[in-house]
Amino acid sequence: MLQKVATMGVNLDCVYAQTLQRIRDQKGSRSRLGMEVLMWVSHAERPLRIDELCHALAVEIGSTDLDTENISPQDTVLGSCLGLAVADKETSTVRLIHYTLQEYLSQPSVFPDAHRTLGQTCLAYLNYDQVKGLQARYIPSLADMPFLEYASLHWGRHAKIELSDYAKSLALELLSRYERHISSLLLFNEIRNSFYTVPSHGRLFTGLHYASYFGMDEIMAALVEIEGCDINQGDRLGFTPLMWAARQGSQGAVTILLTREDTDPDTVCNRGRTPLWWASSNGHEGVVRLLLTRNDVNPDKPNNGGITPLWTASSNGHEGVVRLLLARNDVNPDKPDNYGQTPLWVASSGGHEGVVKLLLARGDVNPEKPNNNIGATPLSAASSNGREGVVRLLLARNDVNPDKPDNYGETPLRRAARWGHERVVKLLLARGNANPGEPVDDSPIPLQCASSNRHEPVMKPAVARGDITLDQPASRDQTPPRTSSLRKRRQIIAEPVPRLSGKRTRKK
Repeated sequence: MLQKVATMGVNLDCVYAQTLQRIRDQKGSRSRLGMEVLMWVSHAERPLRIDELCHALAVEIGSTDLDTENISPQDTVLGSCLGLAVADKETSTVRLIHYTLQEYLSQPSVFPDAHRTLGQTCLAYLNYDQVKGLQARYIPSLADMPFLEYASLHWGRHAKIELSDYAKSLALELLSRYERHISSLLLFNEIRNSFYTVPSHGRLFTGLHYASYFGMDEIMAALVEIEGCDINQGDRLGFTPLMWAARQGSQGAVTILLTREDTDPDTVCNRGRTPLWWASSNGHEGVVRLLLTRNDVNPDKPNNGGITPLWTASSNGHEGVVRLLLARNDVNPDKPDNYGQTPLWVASSGGHEGVVKLLLARGDVNPEKPNNNIGATPLSAASSNGREGVVRLLLARNDVNPDKPDNYGETPLRRAARWGHERVVKLLLARGNANPGEPVDDSPIPLQCASSNRHEPVMKPAVARGDITLDQPASRDQTPPRTSSLRKRRQIIAEPVPRLSGKRTRKK
């Protein structure tokens, strides 16, 4: 089988190579057009619509505006590549005929300068007089300028991979007036979709923001030397260039910005988040390490919701960042957010065992500290979400009470039973001091929680304990559950219901 697959691969490569040679042998401009179509389709950052592709192919490097006579008809564009690229009727995008062709065309030897060419084409288009004449106040209709969106959003990614001297000059020309350029509005409109609220007014991206966002070190090094450059300028989100670089994990850009004496490394955005906060939240260890070398960075500074860098790193399971922050004496490892949730609480809830181990190794972390809204402990949060590994770690502690109820009388065992986490139930019952049969306040016993939610497997280890009265009421104010119903549940446990074709049969 392996030999057959390898042989098929060789044959396909030969077929593709022969077809590419046939494309090159075409007469006139069809040879160049066919190869450029394949280069764009195989190296674009996203699938291109046919009208986008036609306009991209019409761009001339060095010209001042788009010549509409260079826009080839769609049939000519697709026909020039001899069937290797086709238009998808459902998505109206151009795609290659097979994924193996994508693999073949992605080899550096086929299109060695692809990203340099694509980046230069995008930059040349954005520097056209027609595009520069658009005002960055509202997004125009893209019907007559279909390539504008792709060029605006993706030129940086191509240029970052391969940046020629000519592309660098085009980039600096664009970024020198970027805040007033229509592409800044298009990019910011795309980025804002990942944020909850964005002010409708205020300054857009500057050129320095753009270089920071994409981590274009060479471009940034040139921009910071421009006279009058405001290195701490915030955009509509309140993001400084350093904040974008930290959020994106661009170590080179962060290094360049931190070498400037006028850079403020601890400024906050509209939601109170610092560059260190963003780097910690996204797990960028290298950037976190760079920022922690600064004496003017507060490593324990919370955002508007009381969430510290350690809290957000713990919540997202970034062990390396957590380890770096815990090594600092000025970081409180037990600092809760505005809802009383500590780093250990959110790490337990998310099932991040490595982070939980790091936090539990600290003597100043309270493993029983509940949150504010319902009074649930880290063990309760882990049990409710079925985090078996975290439950095991917490139960190994002598100072963790496995039967501690929250403000509503819900114990870890009751929560695990309610949601059907059988293995967590077994772990809790193995401690011996987790009571499966006594109601707390007005809450039902764990067995009744499992029963009401039809989690029969969860009930088995509880019944096996032998210390449960199935007919007892959930509380003093509640009437006892119907005995016949509970006895029926007991029968289900003792005699598993037969299955037919994967479905449980019902008794009439």
